[in-house]
Amino acid sequence: MEQKTKINAQDGKQDLVITREFDLPVDLLFKAYAEPGVVEQWMGTKVLKLESRKHGSYQFETTDAKGSKYRFNGVIHEFSPNRKITRTFEMENTPFGVQLELLEFEQLTDQASRLNMHVIYESPAKRDQVLQLPFAQGINMAHNRLQDIVSKLK
Repeated sequence: MEQKTKINAQDGKQDLVITREFDLPVDLLFKAYAEPGVVEQWMGTKVLKLESRKHGSYQFETTDAKGSKYRFNGVIHEFSPNRKITRTFEMENTPFGVQLELLEFEQLTDQASRLNMHVIYESPAKRDQVLQLPFAQGINMAHNRLQDIVSKLK
């Protein structure tokens, strides 16, 4: 089965581009990244803090199947409702380092939108470490949940 979330990672580069079209109006897609209750549902994570504004920050916590807890956090540098979120992302206690994420929300029709994510890593090696994980599968599963859960908010 073809994955709906597309990942473009050019060899030797330290960034990647993730694109996904959703059968959701752009305001609902944006809400999936900006409202704590919605984020918790589709990400399957606990939102400890989410300040959806410029200079805001966030901290999420997730638990794996073995019961181990992982936290990830960042700072929001740009917050333009229904248009763009620029933020840092860091998974605590991992070797991956801080990454920069530029999320752009694009309205395609009244009931369809596209998410374009440009993710920049510390180095090509750090990016390649992430890509060796089941990253593509994970983001596709998360985006599928986002589509299912947020479509019920219509």
